[in-house]
Amino acid sequence: MTLALIGILGLALMFLLMALRLPVALAMLGVGFAGTIAANAAKFLSFGMPSELAWSRAVRIAFSNLSGETFEAASSYNLLVIPMFVLMGNIAGASGMSADLFRAAYRWMGHFRGGLASATITACAGFAALSGSSLASAVTMGRVALPAMRRYRYDDGLATGAVAAGGTLGFLIPPSGGMIIYAVLTEQSIGRLFMAGVIPGILLTALFILTIMLTVLRNPAAGPAGERASWAERSRSLLSALPILLVVMVVIGGMYTGFFTPVEASSVGAFFAFAVAVLRRRLSIKAMREVILQTLSATATIFLILIGAFVFIPFMALTEIPQHLVTVLTALPIGDVGVLIVIIAAYLILGMFLDTMAMLVLTIPVVIPIALGLDWDLVWFGIIVVIALEMGMISPPVGINVFIVKSIAPDVPMGRIFRGIWSFWLAMLVMIALLVVFPEIALYLPSQVIG
Repeated sequence: MTLALIGILGLALMFLLMALRLPVALAMLGVGFAGTIAANAAKFLSFGMPSELAWSRAVRIAFSNLSGETFEAASSYNLLVIPMFVLMGNIAGASGMSADLFRAAYRWMGHFRGGLASATITACAGFAALSGSSLASAVTMGRVALPAMRRYRYDDGLATGAVAAGGTLGFLIPPSGGMIIYAVLTEQSIGRLFMAGVIPGILLTALFILTIMLTVLRNPAAGPAGERASWAERSRSLLSALPILLVVMVVIGGMYTGFFTPVEASSVGAFFAFAVAVLRRRLSIKAMREVILQTLSATATIFLILIGAFVFIPFMALTEIPQHLVTVLTALPIGDVGVLIVIIAAYLILGMFLDTMAMLVLTIPVVIPIALGLDWDLVWFGIIVVIALEMGMISPPVGINVFIVKSIAPDVPMGRIFRGIWSFWLAMLVMIALLVVFPEIALYLPSQVIG
């Protein structure tokens, strides 16, 4: 049996296990471990090694790889950013900081047509900078914003679409959990990737707001204007949200200036979020217990996925499937942009069926060799991958953010929610096109960061 055939069978088995609802981390771990044994055994047998010795040595290599990669993931200093940023986001959600952000955005923007939807997008962007999670952003802001938009008789498609799309900003705007995993798997600087996500995150937020403006321009009844807040109310709401904004500015500003490393920034951010919540008496003992348990659960899940990926990636390298794909794609007469379009199209198709994190860890071993073969900047490519993954979060039939919104608004038909997200989906496509034409959108800030 050839190595390529072993790799293809391994991929087929993994997708089968995932279809049977086995967690993606365990599917990767099991297939990577068994595949490493099979691939090494096939390689040793091809050298003429006796069968028993070949299989025995292959098993030892697989166990060594399993223990070594597990220890590397569990002991990595850089991966401390994961529990710290997860903790910061959970504290922000439990202490009501999301409501403060939405209230401030609403006071300043709610009196415009579509203003409540625009305020939702703005608040999602702000909360994304605290949580780093698309699901947390969608759930938290959906519970705050959807009742307000329905009270003002917003079109259900626009209201739910704004929440679902706004939630995806948590995957792009730092501290993004997706970017951390991409950085670890590709051995890129977490700080540089965070910086690369800032300007695209702001631009995508603006594109979402522009999408809302165009929607209400075409159909004014879709987003009626809300009440105009007084300047005193606006000032109070801004003052209420100011501590949260200061936490974000300290974290991002500290990394940009080089005063903090990403690990230090995550710890400082978690501490300041906790301090703000305690000083404002918004965090009870019971709530803090829930925050800690949620942080431990989320961290364990992410680390298990990383361990699975660390075991699966060497198996893919052994089968040489990524190298074969590099050879095939680079030989096609479609140029670099054509290859990029093929990759993005593949992500969009996979996004219809797979969870976002699963897509990221499964595709990295395949697409990164292609990117390296075409001499692409991996930081720039990472931002494009993240946005393509964001599009998968709201693509039918398994757009996870759409299902999150459905759980918050159960009376809105699923078809209506999906119709509401398409304009935002196109805005993401425009953002990718801008990054292809103007790579400096992603690369300017990282170029200013040392290291």
